[in-house]
Amino acid sequence: MRFEVSAAEIKRAQFPHDLLIAGLFAFNLLMAPAVIALNVGMLGLLIPLLSSSALIGYLYLRSRKITCWFVAAHWRLAFLNSKWLMIGYAVTAALIFIAWIVSQASHEASMKHILWVALTRIAVLPTLIGVMVTAIMEASAISLASKREVTDKLAVTFPPPAS
Repeated sequence: MRFEVSAAEIKRAQFPHDLLIAGLFAFNLLMAPAVIALNVGMLGLLIPLLSSSALIGYLYLRSRKITCWFVAAHWRLAFLNSKWLMIGYAVTAALIFIAWIVSQASHEASMKHILWVALTRIAVLPTLIGVMVTAIMEASAISLASKREVTDKLAVTFPPPAS
């Protein structure tokens, strides 16, 4: 749906999408490899998870604050798009748990280590896919905001004011 909004409202509607994309790149594409390179260990991977979760929490809380409907709709859209990242994290967590169980089943210490390293590297892929999908969705959402549009699905679940 297309709406008549000012240029200032377009800028404010693009901000949540810009914020989420910046968070994606800072927390997931820069911080996660840095944590691995610094050899902090698997607990170090909680840092990008917690940072991203804090950002997503902020998007959720901010999406509930309605100043201008068009801007609030784009905050909600940014939160909805971040669900792809959360799904990626959830699948990664499940795969890391499975990797831990499989590696514990081995009787040799060297084989445990090899299995753990190999399987955890594979387990990180769903998060990377979630990051890429979220980035693409957010780039599309920035374009929607600049065209003064909101998705029809969002307009149905979060209807515009009658006036």
